Amino acid sequence: MVAKISTGKSLRAMLYYNENKMEDGEANLILASGFAGDIEQMNFNQKLNRFNYLLQLKPNVKTNALHVSLNFHSSETLSNLKLQHIASRYMDEIGFGDQPFLVYRHHDASHTHVHIVSTNITPQGKRIDLHDIGRKLSEPARKAIEEEFKLVKAESKEVKHNPAIKKVDLEKARYGRLPTKRAISNVITAVTRDYAYTSLAELNAALRSFNVVALRGEEHTAMFAKKGLMYSVLNCEGRPVGVPVKASSFYVKPTLRNLEQKFEQNNTRRKQHKEYIKGRIDGVFQSFNGIAQSRFVAEVRKQGIETLFRQNENGQVFGVTFVDHKNHCVFNGSDLGKAYSAKGLSERFADQTRDISTLATRQHRMARRFEPKPNTAKQASTDNTQSASFLEMALAQTKPDYGTGMPKRRKKKKQQQQLTL
Repeated sequence: MVAKISTGKSLRAMLYYNENKMEDGEANLILASGFAGDIEQMNFNQKLNRFNYLLQLKPNVKTNALHVSLNFHSSETLSNLKLQHIASRYMDEIGFGDQPFLVYRHHDASHTHVHIVSTNITPQGKRIDLHDIGRKLSEPARKAIEEEFKLVKAESKEVKHNPAIKKVDLEKARYGRLPTKRAISNVITAVTRDYAYTSLAELNAALRSFNVVALRGEEHTAMFAKKGLMYSVLNCEGRPVGVPVKASSFYVKPTLRNLEQKFEQNNTRRKQHKEYIKGRIDGVFQSFNGIAQSRFVAEVRKQGIETLFRQNENGQVFGVTFVDHKNHCVFNGSDLGKAYSAKGLSERFADQTRDISTLATRQHRMARRFEPKPNTAKQASTDNTQSASFLEMALAQTKPDYGTGMPKRRKKKKQQQQLTL
């Protein structure tokens, strides 16, 4: 099981996200703890008012919303009843057992997962500390629940490193079977929340893995000057298609100004995974005597890392970005070191090619050195035949050989000229 915690200042946005999933048939509410009455009959405003009552008890607290996703291995088939028990136990372990919370089961990914919405303001008007809650409380809770409910452990080798986010279905989006805005929203919400990126370019590297891109517009436009941002679906060739959607129209508000606030935080958050990516890249080079760029990309992908080479209009590679889908972080190649930049990788490809050529030459020389010697009797017979032939040629009448194209000798003429002098 993998638990992901995100905190925010808008409980309404978190609630909207899950409620809209229900309307689209991609989620259903399986548990409402701390809510009186028939939850199935409650509308959006009634659910929101239950949380707003607590928020008004401590209005000076800005970060007052909690959003948790519990993700399970794709091989596990879990009933709603079991998911209810797991969610309740998890909330107890992190200190939110007495808080009102809603549990939604989502169906928009290939693995089972639930989303939990709650607030850290208690009925007594106190604030539950959210600082470092992931390390201090969530991790111990996750491990205990894995043991109690016999779940696949997050550290297990059985856990695949493939991203759990579904790519935008281009065919459905093209023919209107999947509304473009909803398809983009699913990707943006998950990527901006779960991945550690430090620039818009790095965010786009992660988004492109799921057929989505963020657009700033041309530098001379008013949109660029005002830091506007729009999102679009990508076609099979990696080009934006359809009508772009403004960032401000999404519930999670993935505007450039909001994203920039995460850049510095993500820089610290991703540092712990830097050596992991470098180790995986070095491991691929060490596993092959020589490797081409295309093979390198394929082998690194098996490690859960997507490699995106950036090219200019002339097709020349000038940069590379690595997207680690296992640890959910993005690195520009040069941030990992010179050996991992686009130029450094190209040199490593070339070095291995030269090494193969040198090795092949050495092997050829060694093979010739140890070739079996010809039979002695045969060699002697051959030598005698060659000697006889040579003797016949030496005794034969010498004739001018005009076929060789050699110039006539002029030695005699030179001597006469010397005598005349």
